[in-house]
Amino acid sequence: MAESVRENIARVQERIADACRRAGRRREQVRLVAVSKTVAAGVIREAYEAGLRDFGENRVQEASAKRGALADLDITWHLIGHLQTNKAKAARELFHCVHSVDSSRVAERLGFNTPAKSFEFGQSGEPGRLKVLIEVNLGGEAAKSGIAEGGALELARAVTQLGGLDLCGLMLVPPYFEEAERSRPLFSRLRELATVINSAGLPGLAMNQLSMGMSHDFEVAIEEGATLVRVGTAIFGSRS
Repeated sequence: MAESVRENIARVQERIADACRRAGRRREQVRLVAVSKTVAAGVIREAYEAGLRDFGENRVQEASAKRGALADLDITWHLIGHLQTNKAKAARELFHCVHSVDSSRVAERLGFNTPAKSFEFGQSGEPGRLKVLIEVNLGGEAAKSGIAEGGALELARAVTQLGGLDLCGLMLVPPYFEEAERSRPLFSRLRELATVINSAGLPGLAMNQLSMGMSHDFEVAIEEGATLVRVGTAIFGSRS
């Protein structure tokens, strides 16, 4: 398993580098978040030993168990799944970054309680402020979380007025398409939406992060400006 995970990571890193070259971007502008939901702590450790530092979990309870088993590793933990308001306090204590803020209620719950763990996206940030992204549902899928495109600016305004949160950007989970190119217009729209929010003049706001792209389409996402790509299957294999 260790060799397989290591080889998979090398292939993904090479694909990221190739996509960056095609887009005229620097490799360091894209951060690889390994989606480790349902992956055992021992396998996460193998991925860490192969050079990964960012891991994304969907559920607070599962992440809590893994953090205990991997407490000796300098991992940056990302929450990429839907967050219920009653899990927000625990999420703030567990994660360095929450990608999936989709309502002012969730943001309000995240903005209080304990000081956040600090880490950088290559830019300055205030200590003790939890880094968050707004999840936007551009595909209009009722079964998926995320705020509608038309409500994103107002939610950004609400988040910037809360204490304890550092709003960094937007997240997208598009509909699944067999052809990755079909996701390109949605990735482009997310980038444009971030530009619109940035131009609104909200105090202290810099929407520099775009969390978009998964195993089957992350190269297209990088070409459209992704700074965080969430890759699971291409690293850890298919989940049951």
